Amino acid sequence: MTPIRILVVDDSVVIRKLLSDTLSADPALEVVGVASDGRIALAKIPLLNPDLVTLDIEMPVMDGLQTLAAVRKLYPKLPVIMFSTLTEHGAAATLDALALGASDYATKPSNTGSTAIALERIRIELIPKIKALCGVAPLKLLPLARVSAALKVRARSNPRIEIVAIGTSTGGPNALAEVLPRIPNDFPVPIVVVQHMPPIFTRLLAERLASRAAIPIEEGSAGVILSAGHAWIAPGNFHMKVMRVGLSCRLNLNQEPQENSCRPAVDVLFRSVAAAYGANVLGVVMTGMGSDGVLGAQNIRDAGGDVIIQDEASSVVWGMPGLVYASGLADAAYPLDHLATEITRRVLQSRASHPHLELKTYAASEPGAK
Repeated sequence: MTPIRILVVDDSVVIRKLLSDTLSADPALEVVGVASDGRIALAKIPLLNPDLVTLDIEMPVMDGLQTLAAVRKLYPKLPVIMFSTLTEHGAAATLDALALGASDYATKPSNTGSTAIALERIRIELIPKIKALCGVAPLKLLPLARVSAALKVRARSNPRIEIVAIGTSTGGPNALAEVLPRIPNDFPVPIVVVQHMPPIFTRLLAERLASRAAIPIEEGSAGVILSAGHAWIAPGNFHMKVMRVGLSCRLNLNQEPQENSCRPAVDVLFRSVAAAYGANVLGVVMTGMGSDGVLGAQNIRDAGGDVIIQDEASSVVWGMPGLVYASGLADAAYPLDHLATEITRRVLQSRASHPHLELKTYAASEPGAK
């Protein structure tokens, strides 16, 4: 197999060496060149013909955002992974880069006190993203112990949807920016979301989405009572669960062990909504790398709920939704630009078919309710 050719762009000699050494140690990867700023990088791309570029955000002469804009004009399909700092400024710039067309991002290791630890963090976070974006991470069916049960024809009663749960990862911020702002302001159920992102990033993402949306969107907080027409995004480094307490459902946050190497994890959220709402759940799995969400989708289906996915053509990486599909757990797949309409249609249609039911779940959602 021909190695993936990578151009490393960073103004730090130390980071360039860390990246080059770590990536080159993998036989599937080859660092074909380095550049200390964007102008040099743009000159090297046609000479080196890389399959992927890692791009620092803060650089002299021509910074990462300027370089990314130029790369997208000249090479619209060239995968670009931004390398950013885990700071407020770094998070904001990363979200700007994703909006400009960056394929994904990785955070620089900081305060590790050890080169070996820094190298390991780069290897764990960055290499799988490079391989996924370059199409060398084929879909594999998970060894699901109960998948045969999920594949059986289910007795459907067209349950009334009382919550929408969304899981996404690579490509997710832009996908969410396509879906959530198109949800109407009178949407009759709550929405809970897991987007794989570190602390700071999730708060800024929620704020940006809220500025464009008709519904309130916030980072999840412990103890919040779910209410119709609101969306909550799981905070970085915390699992987010939905817990039924009396007649209401509340958010619970914890730092229990990672699942699928993730915290927050989609499986944790999906498992909790299936337990709290039974068949009255619509799960949505969107673009993302890895397998997170497959077991959770099975929980939703086993409880009688439905799961829909983003289709392959519109996904940045069809890992998460593709594995849900390959495992026989998807009720339907839709292009990204159809998802908001389909979510809204399914929710409204399910509720119109049960007009006699009152949503007691939200009886305690008013201010001051116990």
